[in-house]
Amino acid sequence: MNIFKQTKSSAMPTGQRFYTVKDVEMLVAASTIVDNAICHKKFLQSKRSTWKDPFFDDLKKKIDEAISLYLGIDSARELRKATQGVVTNLKAAAVLVAEVKVQVEEDFKGIPYRRDEILNDLGFTSHYKKAKAGNQEAMMELLDCFSKNLKAEMRAEIIEKGTAPETLDEIIDYAEVLKNARAVQESHKAGKKNMNAEAVDAFNEIYSSITSICVISRKFFVGQPEIQDQFNFNKIVRLQSLKPKAIKSITLSHG
Repeated sequence: MNIFKQTKSSAMPTGQRFYTVKDVEMLVAASTIVDNAICHKKFLQSKRSTWKDPFFDDLKKKIDEAISLYLGIDSARELRKATQGVVTNLKAAAVLVAEVKVQVEEDFKGIPYRRDEILNDLGFTSHYKKAKAGNQEAMMELLDCFSKNLKAEMRAEIIEKGTAPETLDEIIDYAEVLKNARAVQESHKAGKKNMNAEAVDAFNEIYSSITSICVISRKFFVGQPEIQDQFNFNKIVRLQSLKPKAIKSITLSHG
């Protein structure tokens, strides 16, 4: 049964999103927030009678049904796994990339023109600043440049100066792994132009419910900023592309 046909509000303008992030980002954030609410539901339900069981469980089922029906994925868990798999690999790659950068800078500081050529060819000049700040796209671009432009001659030159060859190989391996993982992640992201009005209305319904939960719950947890962050929709969306440590600090683990 398609539960959205039964519950869709006529007040919602058909086909017009209430949010500006990608559909998949909204749904992953919504699922995460519901999971957080379930972990705090004893307190939340004591403050608000309409959130009694099975309110949160029903909303979680609605999110999973929307994901399955309109994105063709089994559940929000699969979406989180796809996103977090990319994030985890990006973090590991970022450590190695930083190690290579500092070694090149120090090893070639006596030959500044060559240092700058290497850093430019490997993608550091154009992409490192944003990648270091947590920009997923920038890190992917940097890894792509690194993988494509680390030719045998440059590789030998860098190794001769002292950088471990294993470090260079690992970065190239991560570039390939991430390319494949990102393809899986992107396959889960349905574009706006390909989504019909019924799907958008269903997503709007979920978004409206989630934002209400966020606004009310943050008020209930005044003075407890760590818990309030678990009901901060925008922050949870942003953290989908950042460090796993940061994600862990704001979301609770549910598989």
